[in-house]
Amino acid sequence: MRGTPVVGDDGSMKLRIFLEPQQGASYDDQLAVAKVAEEEGFDALFRSDHYLKMSAVDGLPGPTDAWITLAGLARETSTIRLGTMVTSATFRLPGPLAIAIAQVDAMSAGRVELGLGAGWFTEEHTAYGIPFPELGERFGRLEEQLAIISGLWTTPVGETFSFPGEHYQVVDSPALPKPVQQPRPPIIVGGGGPSRTPRLAATFADEFNTPFLQPDDAAAQFARVAAACERRDRDPASIVLSSAIIVCCGEDDATVERRATAMGWSVADLKTYGACGNPAEVAEALSRWRDAGAERAYIQILDQSDLDHVRLIGREVAPLLA
Repeated sequence: MRGTPVVGDDGSMKLRIFLEPQQGASYDDQLAVAKVAEEEGFDALFRSDHYLKMSAVDGLPGPTDAWITLAGLARETSTIRLGTMVTSATFRLPGPLAIAIAQVDAMSAGRVELGLGAGWFTEEHTAYGIPFPELGERFGRLEEQLAIISGLWTTPVGETFSFPGEHYQVVDSPALPKPVQQPRPPIIVGGGGPSRTPRLAATFADEFNTPFLQPDDAAAQFARVAAACERRDRDPASIVLSSAIIVCCGEDDATVERRATAMGWSVADLKTYGACGNPAEVAEALSRWRDAGAERAYIQILDQSDLDHVRLIGREVAPLLA
């Protein structure tokens, strides 16, 4: 059975599945979720870009690389969009990253999106020997990466691209390969910072995401992004607004309790910080973010072995938000 496609008329909320594989998921586990998400008509499947677990789970079999994973999923799915929430600018150089994403875009026939952030998790950097500069430098590197990746993708074929940055210098690059999507794959910027983050979103992003902010806080951040767009003479309506939200859904209280325990949360905390309960209760909770301005919800799935959870959200929650 195929679920209701998670797209709607104006005023609806599109649902996207958001995986956290560093908590313990193999490539095959992620593929299984991707196939179910595609069958159930979800708008997209995104995954985090992390190399270390973040709670008292064992994390086995260990981390998987985000873009290698998405390359595999690109060849084993056919309609669902694929992306990162978010790739860390500390992990990869901008030129090779632009090449890799353009290749995955071709492998997916134009279904890739790039979420890019400054990086924040100190311990995963020290665990795998990745330099971790102070916050100001990380934001500087993020801004230059956004400029370089956008520039490489949008430079016309036959011309070259150069960028004389403080952190990265690009000289006469052929700026190849080009992504399938033109002028480029969508770029997502997100976060809760009051000034730099909205400015970067207004300058470079097609979508702005609030990661696990409460609806009132998300609305305030959306307003900052709108103001930043206006300062750049950009139409605020040209940027998609979205929120990442933890969700726990079950047909009855016992199932909700079981799923919350498997996720490592209490039901009470999930009701406070996310969307938790039966399908109607989850849809009502998600509608608070929709009313705050979010056009898309990234549904965080922590128990990636529970495919029935994904099916239930697709079949019973999504139609209530369309």
